[in-house]
Amino acid sequence: MLVLFIILVSFLGYIFARAAGFGEGVVLLAFAFSVLTSIGSFYYGDKIVLAISGARELAEKENPYLHHLVENVCLGAGMLKPKIYSIEDTAMNAFATGRDPKHAVICFTTGIVDKLEKLELEGVVAHELSHVKNYDIRYMALVSVLVGVVTLLSDWFLRSLWWNRGKRNDRESGQFGAVLFIIALVLAILSPLFATLIQLAVSRKREFLADASGALITRYPEGLARALQKLARDKEPLEAANKATAHLYIVSPLKGQDLVGWFAGLFNTHPPIGERIKILRSM
Repeated sequence: MLVLFIILVSFLGYIFARAAGFGEGVVLLAFAFSVLTSIGSFYYGDKIVLAISGARELAEKENPYLHHLVENVCLGAGMLKPKIYSIEDTAMNAFATGRDPKHAVICFTTGIVDKLEKLELEGVVAHELSHVKNYDIRYMALVSVLVGVVTLLSDWFLRSLWWNRGKRNDRESGQFGAVLFIIALVLAILSPLFATLIQLAVSRKREFLADASGALITRYPEGLARALQKLARDKEPLEAANKATAHLYIVSPLKGQDLVGWFAGLFNTHPPIGERIKILRSM
């Protein structure tokens, strides 16, 4: 994935720079910026997400019930216990973040802890631990960086058309230049859309995988199925969530904003809850 990421960024940077009339130095600068951004996101992305979400670390003495429940599920999964964070919100939701199992965090809203029964909450914990165990937390961070860099490159090219409009002679001339410019313009418009669709498709597939892996940990898929049913009935949006972090949660925190239909469903961060429940109950 990283190799493809480097190839894609280099290709887009080269095409955009040639079409806009900039030299290779600008491409190298943009590439270096994307690498630094990727490194920063890899090491500090979880802290940024937790800060944006208004989450705080939950000490064991504050909620021993939740800590012991997570610890028990970790023992069953053969995993290290992650740090536990909490969001003060009555909406029911949870997410996992971090770069690997040694630096993982599971965050719960106070609503999901208060409203779910023990077996249901165990199902949610197992689902989030599966994201950690399957390295989804790292995978989705890399995909998010990919989308961000592609969007930045496209935005840079489109803005350069305005900045560089008086210097058309620096661009490729002739028929090749015209074709190159058209290709670059099409890529600048469509590549962020395709990158976002890939991100959302990966997010939906990883949710199915985490459901299956979570059921394997607890040996009780009905617990997670019942939890998802309650989460589906909860119509309260999570105020701390936004479109940048929505894909992290066990269900979409942006209530009422999911699109319906095959084409519209391509833009949803999560698969339909009804489909997830049906698969869990068929195990």
